[in-house]
Amino acid sequence: MDRRKSLQTLLLGGAAAGSGLVFNSCKTETTEAVDQAITESSDKYFGRTPAELERLEKLQAEQLFNEHEMETIAALSVVILPPKEPHGGPIEAGVPELVEFMGKDIPEMAPTLLGGLMWLDHKSNTEFGTEFKSATLEQKKQICDAICWHDTEKPLSEQPLEIQFFYMMRGLTVTGYYTSKVGIADLGYKGNQPNVWDGVPQDVLDQHGVAYDPEWIAKCVDQSKRNVIAEWDDEGNLLT
Repeated sequence: MDRRKSLQTLLLGGAAAGSGLVFNSCKTETTEAVDQAITESSDKYFGRTPAELERLEKLQAEQLFNEHEMETIAALSVVILPPKEPHGGPIEAGVPELVEFMGKDIPEMAPTLLGGLMWLDHKSNTEFGTEFKSATLEQKKQICDAICWHDTEKPLSEQPLEIQFFYMMRGLTVTGYYTSKVGIADLGYKGNQPNVWDGVPQDVLDQHGVAYDPEWIAKCVDQSKRNVIAEWDDEGNLLT
């Protein structure tokens, strides 16, 4: 899953930076072998253990949905979450591929997904004389309107398969989209951004009866030195 790569890189990188002694001083032959296997794995699957890589390759080689079912998933996903300009929609975000992967990764989901796809085509053929993927947008919406709500007084597992299916597909579509590069671009999320720090407000300092050392605060809040790494002397005094 490419969309997991950034998070894995961040976690592994942060752990290595913050806990260098742990990673370096506690290595065994086993952990060294794992580290080597991870390093040698393709960039696409960065951060996986050998066992995870083996399982991932096995899942990738399997096929859960046929071509028609994948097209039906794609058609349903854009009804659930219509594409947006300029970034695109669920198809551009790889949602159909994610749905298939999750159906293989969590086998308990597969019967609901497969059964729901059959139900969509049966309903569409019965109501409109055509498969779901070939129905008009309004016809697709009409079908979805009948299954998009569930009885909150009853466990979801006790409700009709088609309702369980739509609930599952809606969750996978939204999750798949907003954890993709396309969805993140649509949100406009840019990650943590640096801001300007001018020190603790004066009224707060007054409340606690404390004050900054003028020389120290001048060095800390000088925005012209934002990218300068602080230096300290052997006695803990800030130099720059």
